[in-house]
Amino acid sequence: MLFSMLWEAVRAMGANRMRTSLTMLGIIIGVGAVVLMLAVGEGTRVTIKKQVDAMGTNIFIVLAGFQNTGGARTGSGSSPRLKAEDGEALLSIDGVEAESPVSNSNLQIVAGGQNWNTMVMGVNEEYLTVRSWEVEYGRPMDALDVQSSARLIWLGKSTAKELFGSSDPLGVTIRVGTVPFTVTGILAAKGQSLDGRDQDDTAIIPMSTFSRFLQGTHFQGQVRMIMVKGKDGYDMDIVQEDMRALLRERHHITDPEQEDDFFINNLSAVMESAEETARAMTLLLGAIASVSLAVGGIGIMNIMLVSVTERTREIGIRLAIGARKKDILTQFILEAMLVSVTGGLLGLGMGALGAYLVSYFWHISVYVTVFSVSLSFTVSLLTGLFFGLYPAWKAAGQNPIEALRYQ
Repeated sequence: MLFSMLWEAVRAMGANRMRTSLTMLGIIIGVGAVVLMLAVGEGTRVTIKKQVDAMGTNIFIVLAGFQNTGGARTGSGSSPRLKAEDGEALLSIDGVEAESPVSNSNLQIVAGGQNWNTMVMGVNEEYLTVRSWEVEYGRPMDALDVQSSARLIWLGKSTAKELFGSSDPLGVTIRVGTVPFTVTGILAAKGQSLDGRDQDDTAIIPMSTFSRFLQGTHFQGQVRMIMVKGKDGYDMDIVQEDMRALLRERHHITDPEQEDDFFINNLSAVMESAEETARAMTLLLGAIASVSLAVGGIGIMNIMLVSVTERTREIGIRLAIGARKKDILTQFILEAMLVSVTGGLLGLGMGALGAYLVSYFWHISVYVTVFSVSLSFTVSLLTGLFFGLYPAWKAAGQNPIEALRYQ
């Protein structure tokens, strides 16, 4: 019985191909728009998540504060009061896993006939742990390298490519400024940061080596920042407050009204905010696109009402020869759902194609997920059911005698 009704619905669709196609168009555009918008939103979310993961998890950046000289306040990082020893002291906090002081400078690196200007950072042996960064070739930095002020250097992937191309740089002596260094490792690729900077365009050396040969500062042990990694399972807001209290104590800031001479940035909070924004944007794009689905549903209702009017005499004949109102109701709901589901399937294909074209021509990350496909198909199915219900109810409520008299 159901199969015969389904076949009758197919025949009804085929009887008015142009009208059926135009009715489907609203659903096709609606489903396609939902799939495409959700794919763009999901692509943005995944891109942000990759950048967040590349930065590392549970990371704090402690920046040196500013100086006030003759009423003129210098920028952050200029205060000489942040020391490498402050980072070591932070390890006494229960929620702190690792720390590394960081000093950096843009310097020219020369390797044979090639040279490249990049960010050279002085760090300790825990830096790669803090950043969740692996050494792809060679060995990682160890405590002995830092203690001995070894002139060893680890290159980021982009820096290594600019200096050596496809050649193996391990063991090669290069110059940072005028100081010779031996390439000891190549860092694994990290990609772009949240601000769009290439994290692989860098080089790291032991902090003690940086201070001794490259820093040229009058403040021995001064660092620009300290990177801290928190332990999993701890409340990062509480860890941040404990760090602040300890640093204020070490810097002899006893007056509660006195400003800190340092800044603590909780990257975890920034990253969570960025991911939440991406999720909200995905939902917003999906909600906007779903409006066209509602328009398509209204189109189905209008066409089905026209179809009921045109087939009033047919409905009367069916009722007169024994068809039940339930059969008429089922017949017209099936027709509405068939139009909606067919349009939904075509819309899924259009949305997937649109996502591919957006990715290909605009180089935007897009991800068509099983969730977006399932959601779009389910919504198209429910759209046919919802907007086809009233016309079907109207058809089933026809008076057989009046329907037979209808011209």
